[in-house]
Amino acid sequence: MIALWTEGGCRLENIQQYPSVSYEFCTRFTKMMTITLIWGIVITVCCCLWIIFGIRRRKTGEPPLENGLIPYLGCALKFGANPLEFLRANQRKHGHVFTCKLMGKYVHFITNSLSYHKVLCHGKYFDWKKFHYTTSAKAFGHSSIDPNDGNTTENINDTFIKTLQGDALNCLSEAMMENLQLVLRPPNFPKSRSATWVSEGMYAFCYRVMFEAGYLTLFGRDLTKTEAQRAQILNDLDNFKEFDRVFPALVAGLPIHVFKTAHQAREKLAEDLKHETLRTRDHVSELIRLRMFLNDTLTTFDDMEKAKTHLAVLWASQANTIPATFWSLFHMIRNPEAMKAASEEVNEALMNGGQTLSFEGNLISLNQTQLNDLPVLDSIIKEALRLSSASLNIRTAKEDFTLHLEDGSYNIRKDDIIALYPQLMHLDPEIYPDPLTFKYDRYLDENRKPKTTFYSNGVKLKYYYMPFGSGAMICPGRLFAVQEIKQFLILMLSYFELELVESHYKCPLLDQSRAGLGILPPLNDVQFKYKLKQLRRCA
Repeated sequence: MIALWTEGGCRLENIQQYPSVSYEFCTRFTKMMTITLIWGIVITVCCCLWIIFGIRRRKTGEPPLENGLIPYLGCALKFGANPLEFLRANQRKHGHVFTCKLMGKYVHFITNSLSYHKVLCHGKYFDWKKFHYTTSAKAFGHSSIDPNDGNTTENINDTFIKTLQGDALNCLSEAMMENLQLVLRPPNFPKSRSATWVSEGMYAFCYRVMFEAGYLTLFGRDLTKTEAQRAQILNDLDNFKEFDRVFPALVAGLPIHVFKTAHQAREKLAEDLKHETLRTRDHVSELIRLRMFLNDTLTTFDDMEKAKTHLAVLWASQANTIPATFWSLFHMIRNPEAMKAASEEVNEALMNGGQTLSFEGNLISLNQTQLNDLPVLDSIIKEALRLSSASLNIRTAKEDFTLHLEDGSYNIRKDDIIALYPQLMHLDPEIYPDPLTFKYDRYLDENRKPKTTFYSNGVKLKYYYMPFGSGAMICPGRLFAVQEIKQFLILMLSYFELELVESHYKCPLLDQSRAGLGILPPLNDVQFKYKLKQLRRCA
């Protein structure tokens, strides 16, 4: 058929030749063009309105501003691709203080480590809870845990401090040490395997061991169904991995229903943490026992929501501890000097504590004083976390105020976010010479004692190491996290011979998709091998 539409439009001769077809075509085309034109006008008007009203203008006294080109997202895509390089580029362009629009929020980045303590001095202007409470509710699926919203009267932070520090930490550490040995040296472990090398992905190994031991420590043991509980925990491990995989997207604001498998995994995890299940277990931690009591007496949550608040505790206890454990073990094994120094320190601690290693002997047990007096292991863990942490310390402005820093004073608007990104400091060559190199003794002084003095521009830093946050929002479980990593390393050095499958294995890259959440896991696993040492047998 002859084309009914040409550059000249609907031709008269075509309409006369094919009157019904041509008329119908022209009608449809005109309607299509009209709709397209209307949508074009709407989009143009929206863009104009966005340019006029949606783009924030920098006011006098405010930091330099980057709105980004994409509505709502702003600079989020560039920041998410490589936060460290994005911040370094803006630091070179604007100086130590600048503002970026990220996911509809205006974030003021403070990049000078000398100003960190100044930021924390403005605590009365900050609301550090708002973001965390909102994020927890979105990610884990429970109602708001902010007492101001009326669902609970529990002060979550007070509960954590009461049950994760002081005397409560002693009980947690003892339970973790016992459970780690239960996982690493189960009662039915075949003696014939004592001389056999086992190869495994190191990250997968750390994930499995720390998850199972940590789960038992927090949520207790079912002494009547040990094998069934272990199967349940391993199943929960798979569900935890699936849920944790999409966690960055949940924090960014995407609803979990977009991720069907992860949503199902979250619900299954919570199902196993209901109070009716936890009440059947022995050795439940004080943290969970207290939270069960407070949930039952101080909240309006239903059973599933109570379980989801426990899931939040499980995630907080595992998501960063597991990759931190991996990096500590990896760097220690990869560095012969670190391995030698750590082994000597552990052997001395065990000898001084009267601990004798054997197949049938008592479990290793070190008290708080002994665990705290291991400066080499402390330095190894700190250095591993310095190289792998990418936390984003954020606070929300409760009102308009002026932020006074080393670099000057800046006006901050209500509901804006003030952010510290400590990785900038951790990888600053002026503070840490050769910052990308693992140095196991970087946090030891000339007397092999903990080093606490670091400088920037010749000025002593008050804050030089911040993988756990800072100020009022510092992680309340940081002491337990470091101790369980330390306990893991002690047991690995005591019971096993350890080697990398490839002796000159390159350090794996960091998984930047989790930047802002804490310790970055490796992009790929590392194969290592281990076997039980030839320990003496009891007579």
